[in-house]
Amino acid sequence: QVQVVEFGGGLVQPGGSLRLSCAASGLSLGDYAVGWFRQAPGKEREGVSAMNSHNGRTWYIDAVKGRFTMSRDNAKNTVYLQMNNLKPEDTAVYYCVTHSSQGVPAPFYSARWWGGSWGRGTQVTVSS
Repeated sequence: QVQVVEFGGGLVQPGGSLRLSCAASGLSLGDYAVGWFRQAPGKEREGVSAMNSHNGRTWYIDAVKGRFTMSRDNAKNTVYLQMNNLKPEDTAVYYCVTHSSQGVPAPFYSARWWGGSWGRGTQVTVSS
């Protein structure tokens, strides 16, 4: 059975940094595209970033470009989201999701096209 778990969330001041981790059991993350989504209270879940599995190409929404960086460590079967210069509007529950193939679905920021497994999320709160 596939399980995806996110961790690394927390409370951070504006301008601070956090690194989220996404670990999986029952599948090798290196074989599939992986995405990060977030959902703020009262808002729809939105895609933040994605990475394919064959060449590590990444995609980001404009709101996080230059601040967030996605990476993977296949030896640890873990995907990361490094978040720098965090802003209050980044506050949300962050989710990791796998796809059913190596390529990132299009558009990557739409949750409906991701065909793999979702984690339960980790809370990120940016506040002074």
